[in-house]
Amino acid sequence: MTTEQSQQTTSVRSESLTVNSRFHGKVVVITGPSLHGIGGAIANRVAEEGASIAMLSDEKPDDLIERLKTRTTNVYWTACDVTDGDGVEAATEACEREFGKVDILINNAGVQSAGPFMEMDEQKWRRIVEVNLLGVLHMSQAMLPHLQKGKGVIVNISSCTAFAGTAGLAAYGASKAGLNGLTESLAVEYAERGVRVVGVAPALVRTPMIAPYVENVTSEDWEAIQKCHPLGIGLPEDVASAVAFLASDEARWISGVTLPLGWMPIWPMPFLKS
Repeated sequence: MTTEQSQQTTSVRSESLTVNSRFHGKVVVITGPSLHGIGGAIANRVAEEGASIAMLSDEKPDDLIERLKTRTTNVYWTACDVTDGDGVEAATEACEREFGKVDILINNAGVQSAGPFMEMDEQKWRRIVEVNLLGVLHMSQAMLPHLQKGKGVIVNISSCTAFAGTAGLAAYGASKAGLNGLTESLAVEYAERGVRVVGVAPALVRTPMIAPYVENVTSEDWEAIQKCHPLGIGLPEDVASAVAFLASDEARWISGVTLPLGWMPIWPMPFLKS
């Protein structure tokens, strides 16, 4: 082996080691994770790369916890309703007691409801906005004092519906568009304090959440869905890969952006209804 080949091999091995341990010593807080959802995939990915995981959700994700324990011993869960400001403060304090710090917040908790705009009642609208937008407000306000200590990162899980109107998802799209605006504003406000704020906006991802919307679509609607997903319907792991990059130090010069994933806005989605 020549000296040049040896240096290239060493470089590749070093890069692999760096990527595989990007979150060594980091504490990652994830809201609303489940085994087969985007939050669960993110938890698995950052745990594989060395992170300690704190999960906040209404119900304890026992199956996800068991899987994570095969990757890291540092797994913590506490009950938390992100729409309850006092509950979020208590959960934040619990995470701080457990790990002594917080480095990364993944605002993943979200709900949606589909149907014609004129049939959307105020109660459903408020629920979507309270979880998807107000919940992020609560979590970010509670976590930012801790994130500032170590120049932390907030990653908000948005949606392609925030960029391209989707019939049947008016409330959901509006809540995620608001989230994109919050991402930009927080990034500007906290840049001088060393905190980055970024987001991802996935198109359709194969999770339990989308099952009711795609099980009974017509062949014409399915063709339209595929047209605006030229790379295919996404997997939770696809989103997790993007989040892992944006949350890592490799993205230290990126803030205030929401990255679209897996879709083409020039082709609108067909009407979605549950």
